[in-house]
Amino acid sequence: MRELFWLIPLFPAFGAAFLILFGRVISRKLVSWLAPSLVGLSFLFSLLSYIQLNGVWVKELFSWIKVGNLSIPFALQFDPLSSIMAVTVSGVSFLIHIYSIGYMANDWGYNRYFAYLNLFTFSMLLLVLSANLPLMFIGWEGVGLCSYLLIGFWFEKDAAADAGKKAFIVNRIGDFGFLLGIFLLFTLFGNLSFNYINSHVSAVSPGIATAAALLLFVGATGKSAQLPLYIWLPDAMEGPTPVSALIHAATMVTAGVYMVSRLFPLYQHSGFALELVAWVGIITAIFAATIALAQNDIKRVLAYSTISQIGYMFAGVGVGAVAAGMFHLFTHAFFKSLLFLCAGAVIHGVGTNDMRKMGGLRKAMPVTFWTFLIAALTISGIPGFSAFFSKDEILKEAYLSGHKWIWAIGVITAGLTAFYIFRLIFMTFYGEYRGEGHPHEAPKVMLIPMSILALFSIIGGWFPKSFAHYLSPLGYIKVIEASHSLEIYLLGASLILAIIGIYIAWLVYVKRKGKGWNFGFVYRVIYGKYYVDELYNFLFVTPYRKGSELINRYFDKGVIDRTVEGSGEAALGGGNLLSKLQTGLLKDYGLWMATGIIIGLFLAIRSLL
Repeated sequence: MRELFWLIPLFPAFGAAFLILFGRVISRKLVSWLAPSLVGLSFLFSLLSYIQLNGVWVKELFSWIKVGNLSIPFALQFDPLSSIMAVTVSGVSFLIHIYSIGYMANDWGYNRYFAYLNLFTFSMLLLVLSANLPLMFIGWEGVGLCSYLLIGFWFEKDAAADAGKKAFIVNRIGDFGFLLGIFLLFTLFGNLSFNYINSHVSAVSPGIATAAALLLFVGATGKSAQLPLYIWLPDAMEGPTPVSALIHAATMVTAGVYMVSRLFPLYQHSGFALELVAWVGIITAIFAATIALAQNDIKRVLAYSTISQIGYMFAGVGVGAVAAGMFHLFTHAFFKSLLFLCAGAVIHGVGTNDMRKMGGLRKAMPVTFWTFLIAALTISGIPGFSAFFSKDEILKEAYLSGHKWIWAIGVITAGLTAFYIFRLIFMTFYGEYRGEGHPHEAPKVMLIPMSILALFSIIGGWFPKSFAHYLSPLGYIKVIEASHSLEIYLLGASLILAIIGIYIAWLVYVKRKGKGWNFGFVYRVIYGKYYVDELYNFLFVTPYRKGSELINRYFDKGVIDRTVEGSGEAALGGGNLLSKLQTGLLKDYGLWMATGIIIGLFLAIRSLL
């Protein structure tokens, strides 16, 4: 497979191109087979390459950019880090493609949807398999474009169109920093391949390394929805639910974590940048978790959950536990995609996102209930489920590396996570049905991917030592071992808070049927998402809009338009004036001719004198 791994991103690329060109004229049935099958081939090639991998495979397909001293090949790289990402992205994307066949069955944009979904998968695979930063940036921008297309897929709805634009604009802000970081690294190294940068990073000063690392991290905060550029992700719920699963679980939002892990020696050499990554991650984790406590839209709860879980990953990488951070990224792909697909099945069955209009769905949707419960137990960090191993590995290494406050905040966040996810479970599946119509289970084409993801949500984290060992050839993977008694203490702390969180959720939403949870001002603040969107509107959006209106009124219309229009009016006026000389009478023309001759003679004689 060493010579064929470069085909991994090519399969969905072909699917996207074919569906964009011919999607209008081919049948839905063909699309239903073609789009998932091509992603399935990517998964198969990824898995076979993963099994056969030994060392680092680099494939230079052709010379891409060559200007002066700048030489950038179109090169792909398959190593322990990119192989895990390729398997995860293609595998989860394959299941989401299958699920989408049922979820989008009656949508008028069915063929267009699968074209975008294939393009999204290709872009993410290109991002993770790139051997250099410029090629990664192409994939980086590709997932940004696809998020715009898919979030605003139902563009006839203003909310969806606005959400797509918001995602696109916020990510452009982050990507500007990312691009500046690439320029700075080229100035420093003259080479933008990951292997070269990581092996020569000690040649630059820590201060310069910090500047480059922070600029790249600005892009990561946008793409991975961290403070302060997280605001686009909750609004991304306006897109189809399978899109939410793909964005949140395996593709776009994990790109920033992967980038920092890929360039970890740069962040490690900086020191300060790595510490900042950890603190931004853990603050984002608890910040988003508190917002999720009070949301009533089932998909928005999961959106803030994603922001929080990505924060855990950044915290892990930031404290030096790259293997733990990537391990949580791996397990998160299963349980978070499962959470969204289950939420999609619920929405499909009841026709609303509002959990206040749900309830009592256990009997009507048994498969969805049990798979949703497995995902909820997983994200809560209950022993035996995958996230118990990955999340607690992050917390353990944070504690052992001396980041006690990060550990403490992470443990509190674990309790909040258990509360908000079981609040969702109890409001959705327990009590009496509060909605309209007759809830029904999703079709098998949706339930099968959910069941497979439920299985991997359980077993996906059973081999933490093997995961770290597999990544060890990268050279910067370290695992800090703790004594048996200390490890039990660390695991017990987060587990106890998770159990307390589940118990409080049961007490409030099952025993008391939702009464007694509104704590006045505090509730209003977290329900209002700390009014960050309103603050950004006040500080940035409104001044920009008002300034644009003033420029439009006084400069665009008052200066530019008047100049252009004035030129036309002057030409028209001059033409009208000169037209009066055109009388059609021979005597008038003779008079003007004689006058011209006299003036010409006068000027000639004057010049001679």
